[in-house]
Amino acid sequence: MINITIRRSFIGLGFTAIVTFIALSIMVVQGVEASVSDIWKNMLGSMLMGVYFGIASLLYDIESWSPLKQTLIHFLLSIFIWLPLALYLGWVPFDVESLFIATGLFILSYAMFWFGTCIYFLKLEKEMNNSIKK
Repeated sequence: MINITIRRSFIGLGFTAIVTFIALSIMVVQGVEASVSDIWKNMLGSMLMGVYFGIASLLYDIESWSPLKQTLIHFLLSIFIWLPLALYLGWVPFDVESLFIATGLFILSYAMFWFGTCIYFLKLEKEMNNSIKK
């Protein structure tokens, strides 16, 4: 279990590295200047989120939980970890309107990933069933 947790943490860090590189590339192209401490702080926040999402995927391996329970717990943990971190790092301004917008965007992006994953697994299920029928 420890090996799986470490492996998933590194997968999360890998995704974080890609996202951070893309963000920094956009900043370079647009000529945005940022201090090293700001970049370091934001990169640390991204890495923490990457490790969290890598490890949190283990919730979907708990076979005694229904898919609904797995998703609800994952969603609630995700938003309760992301929102305070986003506020602390300044990703989201600390005012009511920004909180509602950020929470709405988080829910929207979570739903998009969830539906995308569902579509992927339904397609995979169909392909596997078709291969068995042959």
